[in-house]
Amino acid sequence: MTDGLVPADGLVPASGSPADVRPHDRDLRVGVDVGGSKIAVLVVEGDHGIRGRLVVPTPVGSPDTAADHIAATVAAALETAGASVDSVAAVGVGVPGRVDPVAGVVSLAVNLGWHRLPLREQLEGRLGVPCAIENDVRAAAAGIRERRLLGEVEDFVYLSVGTGISAGVVLGGQLYRGTRGLAGEVGHIVVDADGPVCSCGLRGCLEMMASGPAVARLADDAIRAGRQSSLAACPTITAIDVHAAAAADDPLAVEIVAAAGRALARAIHGLVMTYDVERVIVGGGVAGAGRPFLASIETALDATRASSELAAEMLGPGIVELLPDGSDTGAWGAITVASSIDGSVEGQRRWSHAMP
Repeated sequence: MTDGLVPADGLVPASGSPADVRPHDRDLRVGVDVGGSKIAVLVVEGDHGIRGRLVVPTPVGSPDTAADHIAATVAAALETAGASVDSVAAVGVGVPGRVDPVAGVVSLAVNLGWHRLPLREQLEGRLGVPCAIENDVRAAAAGIRERRLLGEVEDFVYLSVGTGISAGVVLGGQLYRGTRGLAGEVGHIVVDADGPVCSCGLRGCLEMMASGPAVARLADDAIRAGRQSSLAACPTITAIDVHAAAAADDPLAVEIVAAAGRALARAIHGLVMTYDVERVIVGGGVAGAGRPFLASIETALDATRASSELAAEMLGPGIVELLPDGSDTGAWGAITVASSIDGSVEGQRRWSHAMP
């Protein structure tokens, strides 16, 4: 595992699993994308044909009940697919937070209130099939590469902008996690030293300036302070609302979206300069705003290109693109994690942040 890169055959042997030897008719894999406000489940066959999808718009709950809730949602998704857990070869789970994929433990998930949660062990006890756990954005990056959403590109960053901001880095076709497994945590890079205090303890982190909640908060705070805006008519302002208002030339929304675009462009510039990737693909809930969201980033990148010949070379045209709508990136990433588990009679092997 030199320099944080994991070879494609870098899976770790597991012992004591509930399914060291499985019947050959277990041909389904389940991917679970755990979010702060919903759980999305995808059920696929061995050839990646989709058998079922289910999105439960409820939070996963406290750590004491999280495994129960996830297992119940998996069972419900299998029911919609006309299948049962007896047909499942493996389950992959993407979690927003710090994850130890070897131990199967969620070390810290701030938005979920989890700390040192042995999620893999708990899920395997409830489902009776091999499970694997990974950070959601890194799993999504692995899934993007496996599904070849970027064609033959082998060096890229997946930047997720939603409730939080994080990046999954793929170099040479391999997922890069870094020494501590936290490569790509750009949401906690300071972009404004005088900005609001972040949950990590620092001021002005990227998440506090450009995430979905941050964009909505900035609009809400400005309106409460007396700024005029069409957004005042929204019962609850969301980042999507702000981007839509900006596209309609609302002055306050234009200002907020431009500032968020500059912050994200700075992060993208830093990622490209650091990893020298060929492409940056942007997704997450806020990216659902579509072209207005991307336009704010491109405007800021154009200014950077105009100021620096080096930046212009590194940030070539088309280097940043939006994830296509309906990609189910998080759930497909979890499928990639599940697909890496080998439950053959020769011995099960676990996902260990390698590419399958």
